[in-house]
Amino acid sequence: MCLGIPGEVIEILTDRPDLAKVDVSGVRRNINIGLLGDDRPAPGEWVLIHVGFALSKIDEAEARSALEFLESIGQAYSDEIAALTESRIE
Repeated sequence: MCLGIPGEVIEILTDRPDLAKVDVSGVRRNINIGLLGDDRPAPGEWVLIHVGFALSKIDEAEARSALEFLESIGQAYSDEIAALTESRIE
């Protein structure tokens, strides 16, 4: 199963404006925000992430709700976090 997971934008990389550092349940990774076009996120905003790409901006309430749901489904969420931990986009 493929999941989109919410992440909070920590910073936009100054040398690579198409990349943002995000925090997903304590895991910090660089993700590509290029698909968002002109609707770029700012630090503190939330994005929905799939395979290292931000698919859309979401509000904090939607992010919290999605995280609660994902945590409740157990292993699939754990697998997605493990995959995120091992991934790198730099």
